[in-house]
Amino acid sequence: MASTRGILYPNQLPSFSRHAPSPAVGHLVRWFWVSRWDIAPGRISRQELLAFPALNLVVEDSCVGISGPTTTRSHRDLTDRGWGVGALLRPAATPGICPDPARVRDRYELVTEPDLHARVAAPMALDPPEPEQACRAFEAWLLERVPTVTPDDLAANDLVSRIEEDATLRRVEDVAAAMNLSVRTVQRLTQRYVGLTPLTMIRRRRLQEAAVVAREDPDVTLAALAADLGYADQAHLIRDFRDVLGFTPGAYRRSSHGS
Repeated sequence: MASTRGILYPNQLPSFSRHAPSPAVGHLVRWFWVSRWDIAPGRISRQELLAFPALNLVVEDSCVGISGPTTTRSHRDLTDRGWGVGALLRPAATPGICPDPARVRDRYELVTEPDLHARVAAPMALDPPEPEQACRAFEAWLLERVPTVTPDDLAANDLVSRIEEDATLRRVEDVAAAMNLSVRTVQRLTQRYVGLTPLTMIRRRRLQEAAVVAREDPDVTLAALAADLGYADQAHLIRDFRDVLGFTPGAYRRSSHGS
């Protein structure tokens, strides 16, 4: 799983990898990610993200935390030496992990989960570390924590997958029609399971795609990119990009090439 969608400056990353979950836990986790870093004394490595609209449950070398859904560009400053093993959670995991995702919106909150930490930290302490073993240990804990899911949980999984993966869904009404649901039900499910509005999630997908193209294909004009993503014009793309990321697509393209 080598995609860097959501990562704004991939070539500034420390050791980083994404790992597919086993089928038994695929309804709870989109993927696991593993990061390791060793930063020179006095230096800081800033990792900037346009994160997926989801909860991340993260085991670090010294703690466990929940990273809530974000509404803007976010970052993490890495220092010294450390590691993190995270699970990008699917909506079905939300009730068992963080029943009110809106409460942690734009926040990283430490949680007390000593058993999870011990299970994941053991393989990461090996020489060399065993990230796959750490992910399997994470899976076992998740299956114990969320042993069953409801039809609503699975419907939320389907809804969010469609929003994140179907580029033809550009309005909340499109999502509702594709799912044979009312707009109100779509809004209720995303708020309950993600902590964001469906429009915010649609916007996030389009901006993630815009960032990837702006970074990786310098020959594509912003006008063409805006048209491909369904924006009314280039000005709307630029405004959306600046509102969420804090800079224009052109500025991002230049900075990513210089990073």
